[in-house]
Amino acid sequence: MYLVVLFALFIGFCASVSAASAPAAPAHTPKSLLAQAKGLPAEFESHFFEVPLAVRVELDGRFLGEALVVLSRDDQVTLLEFTDIGASTVDAQARERWAAFLKQGASLSGCTQACPAPLLAVHYSLANSVLSILTRAVESSSDLPSFHAIPSGGSTGLIVRNQLNINGGEQQDATGRYGLEATASLGQWTPHLNMQLARFDGADSQLYHAIQELYAQRELQGHFLRLGYFTPAYEGLSRQPRAFGSSPETALGVMFGSSDSLAIDNPQPSVYPIYVTASRQASVEVYRDGLLINTQLVEAGLRALDTRTLPGGIYNVEVRLVEDGQVTSTTQELVYKPGNWRNTDERWRYNLFAGREAQLWNNWEHQHGNDMTAGVAVNYLLHPRLIVGASTRVIDDNFQYGSSLDWTLTDSASAYFNLYRTDAYGTGMDLQGIYGYTSGSVVASHARSWLDTRGTYDTLPDGTRVRTRNTFVGQASTTSLSLNHRLDRSHSLTARVGYSEGYTQGAAFDLGWLYRGSLLDSPADWRLSLFDRPGSVSSGERRDRGVDLSLNLTFGSSGRSLTGSVGNRTSREGGRDTVTSLTYRQDMHDYYLQNVSATVLHDTYGVGLSGTVNFEADTVGGDAFIQRSSFNDRVSGGLNLENTVAVGARKVAVTSQRQGREAGMIIDLDSDLDGVVLRADGVNGSNTTLRPGRNFVPITAYQSSSLSFDFEGRSVPAGAIQPAQTSYHLNKGGVGYRQVRVMQTVTVLGRLLDVDGEPLRGHHLINLVSRGVSEADGFFSMEMSLGEPLLDVRYGNRLLCSITIDPDRGKRQQDVLLVGDVRCPSN
Repeated sequence: MYLVVLFALFIGFCASVSAASAPAAPAHTPKSLLAQAKGLPAEFESHFFEVPLAVRVELDGRFLGEALVVLSRDDQVTLLEFTDIGASTVDAQARERWAAFLKQGASLSGCTQACPAPLLAVHYSLANSVLSILTRAVESSSDLPSFHAIPSGGSTGLIVRNQLNINGGEQQDATGRYGLEATASLGQWTPHLNMQLARFDGADSQLYHAIQELYAQRELQGHFLRLGYFTPAYEGLSRQPRAFGSSPETALGVMFGSSDSLAIDNPQPSVYPIYVTASRQASVEVYRDGLLINTQLVEAGLRALDTRTLPGGIYNVEVRLVEDGQVTSTTQELVYKPGNWRNTDERWRYNLFAGREAQLWNNWEHQHGNDMTAGVAVNYLLHPRLIVGASTRVIDDNFQYGSSLDWTLTDSASAYFNLYRTDAYGTGMDLQGIYGYTSGSVVASHARSWLDTRGTYDTLPDGTRVRTRNTFVGQASTTSLSLNHRLDRSHSLTARVGYSEGYTQGAAFDLGWLYRGSLLDSPADWRLSLFDRPGSVSSGERRDRGVDLSLNLTFGSSGRSLTGSVGNRTSREGGRDTVTSLTYRQDMHDYYLQNVSATVLHDTYGVGLSGTVNFEADTVGGDAFIQRSSFNDRVSGGLNLENTVAVGARKVAVTSQRQGREAGMIIDLDSDLDGVVLRADGVNGSNTTLRPGRNFVPITAYQSSSLSFDFEGRSVPAGAIQPAQTSYHLNKGGVGYRQVRVMQTVTVLGRLLDVDGEPLRGHHLINLVSRGVSEADGFFSMEMSLGEPLLDVRYGNRLLCSITIDPDRGKRQQDVLLVGDVRCPSN
C-alpha cells in the first residue's frame, strides 16, 4: 500500500481566495411602495407593510425563487426565506449571495452603498407581486452558456475505490485480485491512478502486480489534455472506428481530444425552425403520433415556435394553429434535433495521442520494446443524419486503420458500418441495421473478416518473441437477424436466427416467449425458450438443442420471490440432459443484509446446490456465493468486496457506496434527536441517506449546484436542520466537507409587547433555527430551538432586546409552546 501513500502525498491540498470590488451603482428610483399602496383600502394597508408577503423573485428576468419578504414604508425589503427554487435555473451560489444581501434589508429606491458590484436596482410590483433585481448582466447576451465554469481556484480531494475478488474451492487453489482506482483533484488538474495485484490458481504462486494508469488530466471547454502513463484508447468520440489486432498497451506520453465533461445539457432548438402565421393572438398545439406534446401562445404575425422544449430526435409533427377556440390551419412539420450530435456548429470531434511504449511496476506482461506509439481518430458530422469517422494508430510496429459510418436513415431506422485493417493480421468489416417500431424492433447484422495471423508473435516473460501458436488463415463471418415484438401488454416474443463460418460453423436459432400475468394472487412471469445452436466443448461438439420453461413468482411487498425451471438440452457427452431448478430469493430489510438466495438443481449428473448473499455495511459492501457442482460434487465459493475512501478538507470518510459521480461531499451529522435519519437531495434527482456521524455523499463534478437536507420518511420529527441547504462546485476528484446539525425544536406562539404593554408590529424575532415577524397586533409564530431558546428582537438595523424563553413556564401542547405575552424591555 506504500504506492497509495506516495500518491496521496503527491496530491496535497491547496486553496485560493479572491475578492473584487466595484463602485456603487447609480441611483434608480422606481415607483415607491406608498405610491403603489394608495389604491388599497385602508383596512388592507396594515396587512401590506411589516408583515410576511409571498412574492416571486426574479434576477434580470430569470426566475430566482418563490420567497417570503417583509416590506416597510420607507421602501425597504427584507427577505425571510426562499420557499421554492425548484424551477429556477440560476446558479445556486448566486442565489445564496443575493439571499444574504436581501436578508440584511435592501432599498427599493436604488442602491447607493454596500451593494453587490453588478446591482442596478431592486423593485417590487404590487400588481403582480414580483420582486425584481436588476443588474448590469441584463444587457449581456441572453444565450445560455454551453459549458460549466470550473472553480476559479480549483478544488482538492482524493477518492480511492478498492475492490477485492477471491475465488477458490476443492482441488483448486484460491485465486484473487485486488484493484485500486484513485482519482484526485489538485487545483485544475485531476491525477488518476489504477493499480492491480493478482495471484492465480496453479503451481505459479507469484504475486503479480501492475500499474495500468498514472496520469494527470485537465478539462477544458470541449477538450481534455492528459499527461503521464496511460492506455492509449480513444475517448470523446460519438462513434469509435473498430480495429483489428492487439489492444493498445500502456504508454508514457500525451493525449488530447474532444470532451463533453464541461458541456451543459441545454435544451437545443430544431436545426430547421418551425413557423406559423397568426392573424391574432393564438395558441399552437404540437402533436406527435396523435399525442399532444407541446402547446404555446403566439402573437399575431409571422412567429417562430420555441422548439427547445420539444423532445430530441428527428420526427414528424402536426402543428395546429388555434384562434378564438377554432383550428384555423394544420401543417406537417419536421423536428430536426439529432440526438447523436448536439452542436451542428462544431462538426469535428477528434482524439489523438503520442508517446513511447512503457510499463510501470509491472511483472504481469512484458512489452518487447520501447517503441514510439501514436494514433488519431476523428468523427465528422457530414449531415445531421450522417457521421463519418476514421482512425489510424501504430501498435507494436503495426499500423491499424479503421473507418466508420453512422447513418440515421429515418426517425426509426439507422445503420452502422465499419471497415478496418491491421498489418500482419487482416481486414474486417461489419454492418448493422436497426429498425424500431411501436411494438418492438428488428436488428440485422453481418460481420466478416479476412485473416492471416501467421505474422503475429507472442512475448515470453524473458522478452523472447515467438510466433503465435493458434494462427488462422481464411475467412470468418457471422450473420444474424433478431426480432423483439410486444404482442400485447402481457405477451412478448423474441427471436434470433444466425449463421457463422470460421471458428464456429453452422446455423443458430433461438425463440422466446414471455407472459406477464398472475398466479396465486401474485405477479408471475412465464418464459418459454427454444434453441438450436452449433456444437461446442460443453455439448460434446454436437449441436446444442433444447427447450426451457421457467416461472418466476413475486410475493408482494414481502421481498420474497420463487423461480422454478425445467428444460432439456445437450449434455457434456453429447446425449440428452434434463435440468430442473428451484431458486428462493429474499430481499432483506436489515441494515447490513440486502438479499439472500438459495438454488437447488438436478440434472443427469446429480444434484447441485448454490447460495448467494449481498450485504452492505457502513464501510464495506459486496456479495458472496458458495456452490456444489452436480458434475463432480466439488464445492467452490467466491467473495467480492468493495468500498470507497474519500479524503478532503483534512477529513477522511470510508463508505461502502460506489462512487459514481466523480466527486463527493463528507458530511458530519450531529443530532439532538435519537435515531434521526436525513436525506441529502441533489437538484439532479439523486438522494443519499444520512445518519448521525460521518457520511459520504457522491455529487456531480464540475456543476455548480447544491444539496438539500430533509428528514427521511413521512413521519417528520419536531426538529430543524442547519443548514437546510449547501452549495458546492468541485472538479473531478474533489471532496468537500460540511457540518449539519439537527436541533430539537418547538413552535412558539405568543404576543410581543413593549414595556407599556402596547403591541409591537413588524418586529423581527430571530432564533438559531428560524426567524419570524410580529403581526399588526403583536402576535408571532416561529420555530425555536429547545437547546438554545433565545430570541433576538430587531427593528430595522437595531437590536432592541434579547429574550430567553423558558420552555417549562409556557403551556406545552405536543410540539407547540404557548408563551402568552412577551415583553421587550428596551425600545
